[in-house]
Amino acid sequence: MQTGALISLALYFILMLAIGFYAWRKSTDSSEGYLLGGRNLHPAVAALSAGASDMSGWLLLGLPGALYAAGLVEVWIGIGLFLGALVNWIVVAPRLREQTERMGNALTIPQFLANRFPDRALALRVTSAIIIVLFFAVYTAAGLVGGGKLFETSFAGLFGDTGMSDYMTGIWMTAGVVLAYTMVGGFLAVSLTDFVQGCIMVVALVLMPIVVLTDDGGASAVAATLAAVDPDFLSLTAGMSAIGFLSAITWGLGYFGQPHIIVRFMAIRSVPQVATARNIGMSWMGVALLGAIGVGITGRAYVERNGPVLEDPETIFILLANALFHPLITGFLLAALLAAIMSTISSQLLVSSSSLTEDFYRLFLRKQASERELVNVGRVAVGLVALVAIYIARDPDSQVLGLVSNAWAGFGAAFGPLILLSLTWPRMTGTGAVAGLVTGAGVVIFWITMGWNSSFLGGPGVYEIIPGFIAAMAAIVGVSLAGKESPTYQA
Repeated sequence: MQTGALISLALYFILMLAIGFYAWRKSTDSSEGYLLGGRNLHPAVAALSAGASDMSGWLLLGLPGALYAAGLVEVWIGIGLFLGALVNWIVVAPRLREQTERMGNALTIPQFLANRFPDRALALRVTSAIIIVLFFAVYTAAGLVGGGKLFETSFAGLFGDTGMSDYMTGIWMTAGVVLAYTMVGGFLAVSLTDFVQGCIMVVALVLMPIVVLTDDGGASAVAATLAAVDPDFLSLTAGMSAIGFLSAITWGLGYFGQPHIIVRFMAIRSVPQVATARNIGMSWMGVALLGAIGVGITGRAYVERNGPVLEDPETIFILLANALFHPLITGFLLAALLAAIMSTISSQLLVSSSSLTEDFYRLFLRKQASERELVNVGRVAVGLVALVAIYIARDPDSQVLGLVSNAWAGFGAAFGPLILLSLTWPRMTGTGAVAGLVTGAGVVIFWITMGWNSSFLGGPGVYEIIPGFIAAMAAIVGVSLAGKESPTYQA
């Protein structure tokens, strides 16, 4: 089994590296090319790149694992995300594409905010860059945890005595390939690999539930098995409190503040093509989410009927891939999991690198740095953020969904209200922007530190994005209305 799977994985790795080399030849001669692909992404590439970098290992590990353990009630997270993504494409995408180019051709989100509010430019660039690097280190670690779990589960002992556990070997291998094509090819490499990875992911997510249903006697047999486990397993509301529902559905609020997603909007060829990208992206997301739900639900029925041991629910996709398919197909499915993981890691590393390069190095150290120097500094920054993420991910007991939820909430609360209002509310001020940024991030960190995301006032936990988003929105509006209007951008 391992030989066939390794052949498929090796071919996948070679393809990703080849794309990185192609992108290196096409778009790494300037900062705009390396960090934003020259604002020339095809709508389909932008759409699938946004989707693949968004979904990450959460789509194939975290969500199926949650459904496997708790039942269909966990689907509300997916519903909230779908609605949030749709609003993001409608409200944020066209405005961000137009305004970032018009206001100084901003290459990063901090740079756009600085151009939008020139009276608070320095504070916005530095604060937002710090938040981006901080939360992306955690978010990237979540992806590396997924890579470690894949190798630990599927290839235990294969690499011999390297002095590292299979888990850490998987982390280093995943990080190594991602670093290779990201450092070499930049944004274009990340976007093109995301497109390919998005195609692989959706095929795998459609294929696996169909095969499980065929192997396990069809939908009626699966439903009967699950009803025997728990009569409410397929209920959308069983055991769900109002707070639990809000905590699930409000995941969608996070979309407006995810730098690695909204940066794709900035790179689409033109504003009119945003609508085309939206239709492609939302179709992909709908099919992918339905597939992930199917993996979790049918996977639980398969385990109950056939009795394999599953210690970690988040590895149900890996178990089914190993148990039901020919080794070459297993390798393809595991490549789909790596695609989900690597597409997000590469996007996050590049956004972190762009902030370190444009909002620290160029701003404070080398204002007159050449384009070639900035590209090389960006490559070094990618490696540094990756090393920090590897350190965070070193604990094999880390939960993908938990790490993702923390980072998602941090970005959603810090940047979500800020991006929404900066694009749509002319009265917003730079001081209000800084207040919202600090308040959103601070409330999320405080909420997690207090443990209120797990248990609040003796009851169920409240997802930290809810208080963070509300507090940031209130801070922006209150401070903006209390102060003078900010000056407008001057070309």
